[in-house]
Amino acid sequence: MRRQPGQHPSRRGAGARDAASGTSRRHVRPHAAVAARVTGPTESTRRNVVPGAYRGVAVASVDCELDEASLRGYFIGLEAYRRTRFIVVRNGIRTAIVAAQKESEDPLFSPITALQLLVAAADCVYLDEPEVDTAIPTALAQAASTRAQGKRGVVVQGRYSHVNFIIDPDPLRITVREVVPPYPAKLVDQARRVVDCAEHLPPIELVPDVVELGQLARSRMTASYLLPCRGGGVSIEGASTDYLDEHPDPRPWTLIGCERSQQIHEWFYGNRAEQVDICPRKRTGGTGALLAKCCLLETHIEAGDGRVVVPWGASLAQISEALTTVAEQWEPTWAPA
Repeated sequence: MRRQPGQHPSRRGAGARDAASGTSRRHVRPHAAVAARVTGPTESTRRNVVPGAYRGVAVASVDCELDEASLRGYFIGLEAYRRTRFIVVRNGIRTAIVAAQKESEDPLFSPITALQLLVAAADCVYLDEPEVDTAIPTALAQAASTRAQGKRGVVVQGRYSHVNFIIDPDPLRITVREVVPPYPAKLVDQARRVVDCAEHLPPIELVPDVVELGQLARSRMTASYLLPCRGGGVSIEGASTDYLDEHPDPRPWTLIGCERSQQIHEWFYGNRAEQVDICPRKRTGGTGALLAKCCLLETHIEAGDGRVVVPWGASLAQISEALTTVAEQWEPTWAPA
């Protein structure tokens, strides 16, 4: 006879069944938006499913098969903690991911009344990655890419022994255009630091598009170059180098700089110089999501056509705003599950 609500083993519910040490012990109530994102008819609704809070992910070990019918028979009627929304189910080394609906979310514990298999064991893997912050969607996607390519569901036990998962990982690729030196490429480095701690962004893969100032200079060989500042650290063999911020005496040079440098040159010397424009924003080619910077922006970002531009000296807050903007343009329906 099937157990009735209240007729449970002495253990309080599914979340108490041999959960991994340090892991969450809670279960699922699949809201309609969650179910649509996981099982919707279009590919765009099925990618990058990540729970918004890993406290809603329980881990349970079972001795039954991991097909949906067996798991329903095992879990329905057991109590679940009110914050539980998903269950990572393990039988030995095999793992499946399910969502469970509870009778109520008001009491501390409530019986599970329905269960949906989200990822079957054949398509799921459990990774032990103690350095991965499982609250970060990009970190989960990176773990999936490096350790579990081809798997629909990737469960990660990561930093603090917290457990979370990603279903159908497919990170948004964002090209980041920059010039070097200085090293590391500043905009790329800042963007990476942002996505490494961003819980609100979808999984993102940054694709550096970096050009060296020396390479740009050699596209127009001359005896004398003028760079915006000494911080660039560029020297061209066989040519002299001056720095605009030092206001050197004028000579027939080629300016390796952006429009703002050209404006400063005109202010200092009354004319515009021969120039190799280094502006990442003006660089042509490429499609898709793009993050670039421009010296003509001082206090705000600009967005349009799937591309976002930040000021040359952008703060991490501005870069976070830019990445959020470009993610909303390219992944407008994404939200944590």
